[in-house]
Amino acid sequence: MTGRGAPVHRRTITFDAYPAADTLEIVGTLRDERPWAEGTDAVALVHDLELAVVVELSGLAIRSAEATMRTFPHAECPAIAPAMAGLAGLAVGRGYTRAVQQRFGGPLGCSHLEHLARALGPVVVQAATSVRARQVADGLAPDLLGGDGSWMSGTCHVWAAGGVAEAKLAAGWRPGRGSYPAPEVAAFVAGTDGDGNTGTT
Repeated sequence: MTGRGAPVHRRTITFDAYPAADTLEIVGTLRDERPWAEGTDAVALVHDLELAVVVELSGLAIRSAEATMRTFPHAECPAIAPAMAGLAGLAVGRGYTRAVQQRFGGPLGCSHLEHLARALGPVVVQAATSVRARQVADGLAPDLLGGDGSWMSGTCHVWAAGGVAEAKLAAGWRPGRGSYPAPEVAAFVAGTDGDGNTGTT
């Protein structure tokens, strides 16, 4: 597609994860902007919200959560921010999104903070994986799985039960070793790492 011109609206969501000894602190921000309004008297920044949570690396349970509203459309908006502390106790895994919607959906919360909370789930998993990736890079762990990899089963089409990831594992693949993207199953079955090198990665 071409010829779009300037966007009428821009939503930006970012997450940063900071490791500690046995936890991750994950800070998410959501900004809604109207680029066309910049330099005019119209409102250019509609939302600037933050959700910070501390998550246990073992079990991925949320220890604490705090929401901050820096820019918002109604004076009453910040009154709901303390409710997001109710994320504490939820474990990130199957059923997490449903639990967030039940606790903070509709009039029970702020739709934008609730969106950040739902988006947090996959970020927690990826951040925990990044912690393992650093351990692999430092020679402190053999691979990203941290066990048998059952926690990944069913999370996407690659990790479907009986799918390609399981076939690669059976053929000797170890996540976090070798280049990205991991080669197709046939490369591991043939005993190469996808770059023509023998052995498994």
